[in-house]
Amino acid sequence: MIAEFRLPDLGEGLTEAEVVQWLVQPGDAVALNQTLAEVETAKAVVELPSPYEGRVASLHADAGETVAVGAPLIAFDVAGDEPDAPAAPEAEEKAQPNLVGYGAAPASGSRPARRARRGGPVPVAAADAEVLVAAPHDALPPSVAEPAVGERPRSTPPVRAHAKRLGVDLALVAAEVGDRVITRDDVDAYAERVGASRAAGQAAPEPMTNAPVTPTGEPAAQRSQTRIPIKGVRKHTAQAMVHSAFTAPHVTTFHTVDVTATMELIDQLKADRSLSEHRIGPLVLIAKAVTLALGRNPSLNATWDESAGEIVQNHFVDLGIAAATERGLIVPIIRDAERLSLTGMADALTQLTQTARAGRTSPAELAGGTFSITNIGVFGIDAGTPILPPGQSGILAVGAVRRQPWEHRGEIALRQMMTLSLSFDHRLVDGAEGARFLKDVADILEQPGRALLF
Repeated sequence: MIAEFRLPDLGEGLTEAEVVQWLVQPGDAVALNQTLAEVETAKAVVELPSPYEGRVASLHADAGETVAVGAPLIAFDVAGDEPDAPAAPEAEEKAQPNLVGYGAAPASGSRPARRARRGGPVPVAAADAEVLVAAPHDALPPSVAEPAVGERPRSTPPVRAHAKRLGVDLALVAAEVGDRVITRDDVDAYAERVGASRAAGQAAPEPMTNAPVTPTGEPAAQRSQTRIPIKGVRKHTAQAMVHSAFTAPHVTTFHTVDVTATMELIDQLKADRSLSEHRIGPLVLIAKAVTLALGRNPSLNATWDESAGEIVQNHFVDLGIAAATERGLIVPIIRDAERLSLTGMADALTQLTQTARAGRTSPAELAGGTFSITNIGVFGIDAGTPILPPGQSGILAVGAVRRQPWEHRGEIALRQMMTLSLSFDHRLVDGAEGARFLKDVADILEQPGRALLF
């Protein structure tokens, strides 16, 4: 019988997802929980597991197409002559696959099978026809003119998305690089050699009709434009920032801090061999200082509940760390950050960064958050006016550390200075409360030993 799999609810109010790439094609045999496709929501790239064991009958969406939650995504030819009798609504709901990342409920009583590995050569005709047209065999070196496409080439979701934008077939790149993980540089090098960007459908820019002309009547220059679809993380970020900017009255206050003692402490911790497995940098100490200061200033760790007419003060800190990735800005969360030791905070930040760079941050890891930190200092910026993530009452921007003359113990000395920029929701936080919080963070960074008094 034919069974349809509809795009499941990916959680957190997400209503649609874009198909990044299919990992199966019509006619392929699939096992239960085998990954069918990678889809990109407004928050993350996730893998969709198969809820059925059978054979792929048809695909209802092409790569690059946006599909609404609940819309048909793929059809399977599964064992059985007739469809099962309709189940009660409750039972039918339980039979549907749950949130992505938690597996799928078996469609039969059979024991779940491991993900099938497809080995052996597959004809080139089974690959993406558009890519093969874009990169004809005579444009390739003889060594890769007839690749054997077997298992999915080893690469990360951002690299696969980058290859898709350029129209590069990763199977062809894998034939060149061998068994190692394909990098973005590998894709760029391949695209530059075979002209994949033009073959992917990016036509040469045409001169605009209103271009300036010379006295002879000929165009003085050809001007072009690039149009980028607003979707994915960029679309979600834009909607969230507009909502936040026009909902919460923002106030930003600044404070320049002498962090010389903090930087000296970091050097001492890095020199300690017993801590060599932990990456302790300035952001780790700042995150720890923030969690301590929030304990003394709960209004910065609160939410404005308009519908209930209440201010909700949180007695835990779900700390958001803004991360710039190839897909755009995301803010993954460190849960219960106030409970972490300094080394625990360092490990959590390291894991968060590695996951974000690999494009593996899940929607659940981006949900919620009670306060956020954005490190603009890594770009050499001193200060800014960050916009609050929706639902949060405060966000701290951390500037670059710079050596500059500063008054120290009655004399002018070269000190290591940093500017902190705090934006807060003036509905929940008065100016005095925002100033006290910022001063508490600064006190710890100026004299780390003061953390013992918090």
